[in-house]
Amino acid sequence: MNRRVLILGMGGLFGSAAARAFRAAGWNVDRYHRGTDMAVAARGARWIVNAMNPPRYHDWDTQIPAITTQVLAAARDSGASVLVPGNVYVYGREPSPWRSDTPHHACTRKGRIRAEMEERYRDFAAEGHSVVILRGGDFIHAEAPETILNQVMLKDLRKGRITAMGKPDARRAYADLSDMSQVAVRLAETCDTAPGLVDLAFPGTTFSARELADELASQLGRKIAIKRFPWTMLSLASPFWELARELREMRYLYDMPHEIDGAEFRARFPDFKIKTLDRIVFEHLYLRGMKVVPNPGGTMSTQTSL
Repeated sequence: MNRRVLILGMGGLFGSAAARAFRAAGWNVDRYHRGTDMAVAARGARWIVNAMNPPRYHDWDTQIPAITTQVLAAARDSGASVLVPGNVYVYGREPSPWRSDTPHHACTRKGRIRAEMEERYRDFAAEGHSVVILRGGDFIHAEAPETILNQVMLKDLRKGRITAMGKPDARRAYADLSDMSQVAVRLAETCDTAPGLVDLAFPGTTFSARELADELASQLGRKIAIKRFPWTMLSLASPFWELARELREMRYLYDMPHEIDGAEFRARFPDFKIKTLDRIVFEHLYLRGMKVVPNPGGTMSTQTSL
């Protein structure tokens, strides 16, 4: 059976993780080069993984619909199925735990753009095409310096403190990319055998900044303080700094406790072991070269393979 996948946005967080996971599973991975003919690039592909976003968060309003139009045209032309990494922005302030049937009530510009994008993929699936929306919380990965966890929350870890982006006790959903990309591969193996939509929420790991600090303290053997992110300073940033605007727009998610219901995921993948918080912390410390206090009889040590 054809095991060729075209990945859009391979330089990004999900795209690079997906490329590694598909290659490890024996797939032939092709990289889409922005600006080239996507329909030509997709010919012969079994799947198109659309992890492409506008560069530097620029002009989401026009670029996301344009990318979606290209992907749908390329899928029609090539007969490829489509997999899209989804996020939780579409739920807005709907109470969690969130599931595939939770209403999309986006409360931000970015959330509305994503909801409209997903609706187009749903319509495409209704036409008889295979589409997967694999949804997760904030992306995390020990080897990705550009994640919020690495770039902001753990920035001052060597000084004995972390940064809480919102309320320290607000528990939030996080998606470890090595886990989530493995799920993407497993879905790609079977989800194109019948047309239609698979909307699957990946529960990931749920934790608060307080729980993160406690686990860091346990593994490092010293107290870890929590400071609050300086949103006031960010609000003074130039309105032309688009990253600042994007962060401010999604601020509500850092204060609102939320989680993803894992029932649908466990029913489909009962054997899949999602990383625990202690494992996530260990990997981030290991990649920083920070000494972990030995835990005799524990499941991890500094000799543990990543």
